Amino acid sequence: MFERIGKKLLLIVFQPIIFTLVRLKVSPNMISTVGLLLNIFAALIFIYGAEEINRDQLGIVGWGGFWILIGGLFDVLDGHIARTTGQSSRFGALYDSVLDRYSELIMFFGISYYLISHDYLKTSLGAFVALIGSMMVSYIRSRAEGLGIECKVGMMQRPARVVLIGSGAMFTGIFFHYFGNYKYYISGMEIPFFEPMFIFAIPIALVAVFANVTAFHRLMHCKQELEKKDLNQI
Repeated sequence: MFERIGKKLLLIVFQPIIFTLVRLKVSPNMISTVGLLLNIFAALIFIYGAEEINRDQLGIVGWGGFWILIGGLFDVLDGHIARTTGQSSRFGALYDSVLDRYSELIMFFGISYYLISHDYLKTSLGAFVALIGSMMVSYIRSRAEGLGIECKVGMMQRPARVVLIGSGAMFTGIFFHYFGNYKYYISGMEIPFFEPMFIFAIPIALVAVFANVTAFHRLMHCKQELEKKDLNQI
């Protein structure tokens, strides 16, 4: 339900962009490609942050999150424009699905590279578990559809994952910009009051848990549907 509401809000807010893309006759496959390129750019931002930016300078994380969200927007737009303009095709659906997987893998690669390079080892482990869950959510749906079963159940589908990860990263950067690392002093000793990276770590943990819960939910859903089919064939 929340995912449908979120998609509708995005389509309303970005209606001028959709109208412009339709007027320019931009193909859905081109929009999918732009979404992939934006996710590559976001990953490169995280890699740059790992190599060139100090650990306590988290503004770069915010920029990475911003471009993840923009790339996610294009992931929503391609299918909508394909349906709106009558350009839907089986290859287009396949192309979109393949590029979505590449986008997610590349996004998590950039995030994990940044986290490992700056010694956020527990959060990097969470990102890896989140990646496993994300891939399994998509894989189970693909295998189910190959067996003739519709499998769209579960809360942590791709738009939800993108919004959580992207907004978590972006708000980490925003918090750092306005409050820094938020430290106070006791007897001249500097004590960290709040670690802004927690703002990013929490949505990563949520995706890690609920993406795998969604994968298990889909697996059980497929089991029930396949058992119904087997009974009907007897």
